[in-house]
Amino acid sequence: MKIGIVGLGLMGGSLALSLRKLSFVSNIYGLDHNVEHQKEAIRLNLVEKLIEFDELCRLDVIILAIPVNGVIKSLQSLDNKISETTTIIDLGSTKEIIVNAVPSSIRKNLVAAHPMTGTEHNGPSAAFEGLYKDQVVVLCDLEDSGTHQQETAVRIFSGIHMRLSYMHAHEHDRHAAFISHMPHVISYSIANSVLAQEDKYNILAMAAGGFRSMSRLAKSSPHMWEDIFKQNKGNLLDAIETFQTELEQFKKEIKNDDWEKVSEKMHRGNELEDIFS
Repeated sequence: MKIGIVGLGLMGGSLALSLRKLSFVSNIYGLDHNVEHQKEAIRLNLVEKLIEFDELCRLDVIILAIPVNGVIKSLQSLDNKISETTTIIDLGSTKEIIVNAVPSSIRKNLVAAHPMTGTEHNGPSAAFEGLYKDQVVVLCDLEDSGTHQQETAVRIFSGIHMRLSYMHAHEHDRHAAFISHMPHVISYSIANSVLAQEDKYNILAMAAGGFRSMSRLAKSSPHMWEDIFKQNKGNLLDAIETFQTELEQFKKEIKNDDWEKVSEKMHRGNELEDIFS
């Protein structure tokens, strides 16, 4: 199986490292619009060769590890240029906009996937082999993909030891707003709240694990997350409003010294960890 990866940053580079361990993968090629990323990917041996976009059409699998707008543009550029057996896997953070934009002639070629993993770092140097292991990958509207493409995607993600989950694209975007997109908004807000303080350096000197955990996401790429916020705006606003309501209730109960209700809220919040475990 010959695979081409478009986007050689954290997600694409880490995937390349994992795919190299699979016996059914013979070649891994790469493409990135950033020239420095191309050089770095070769230096780090993430891919064996850099190729041009048109050369992707001759490969068995095309993986789009780029922002959603780039995914849509790439799908449109691949229209009527690939064979019926080609598998395209996109790793975009929002799915409904992608499945609605893919040209009908290559809809069966596409597997809309979202690996629920990542870090706040970016670029080829951020890539590491274990990023995907034991993490969840959501496969959206899989029934609209061809049988061969379904089997290929499942084989790849199972081969790198990911846990497969299936849902509709709209459902995915709704859930992602709550568990991924809104937490980024909160993290940026926490960071900005601290930076707005006159004595922010003294505050940061006191920062321990709790603050660092909550502000870690604020290191993420503003350019990338601005696009994600735009693409999932409606769901994100719903999530923010739900969070605001919860926060206002907390504020009211603390203000009124209603510690019993504060305690109830904290105990209810503890239940989330039971779901994860």
